[in-house]
Amino acid sequence: MFSKATSLVHLWFREHVSVGDVVVDATCGNGLDTLAMARLVGPGGHVYAVDIQKAAIDATRELVSTEGMESRVSLIHGSHAEPIPGLSTDPIVRCVLFNLGYLPGSDKSVTTTSDSTIEAHRRLIELLAPGGVIMTTVYVGHHGGQEEGKALEAWCKELDGKRYSVARHEWVNQEGSPPFILIIQRR
Repeated sequence: MFSKATSLVHLWFREHVSVGDVVVDATCGNGLDTLAMARLVGPGGHVYAVDIQKAAIDATRELVSTEGMESRVSLIHGSHAEPIPGLSTDPIVRCVLFNLGYLPGSDKSVTTTSDSTIEAHRRLIELLAPGGVIMTTVYVGHHGGQEEGKALEAWCKELDGKRYSVARHEWVNQEGSPPFILIIQRR
């Protein structure tokens, strides 16, 4: 079932990503989303995988290399708020993924922040192809997570409804602080 946000996001991006597409994993973490996207885009597509932490880039590099997908992936060690080297400024991106919070299994004091997350969304939404989507899993259980989620949701509410459709998915019967997912689609 869909007790985990990642399972649901993978189901959704499989509906949006096809062979030959250009996609972005804006917080590549341990590389699982990057690998799944690389499989979907095939040899003619490309994944831009970004992370601020070198450990995340190294883990992703190892995973995609082990699977023989390194030619389909550009790894960028840097902030997702910065322009992505090599990515066209034309609206060609079919899908962007974000997993906000911290790198699983690492220093929990290094997290995404409201400012960088909103700037990254602001930049990447302009690169979405018609029908393209940004799927953001917002983890709120860490320091600053609630504030980041509220800020991003407020930013989404300001988007022009004629150009973008925004939805929120949340779990309502889980204990603690379950994540929620924001999905932005360019019309």
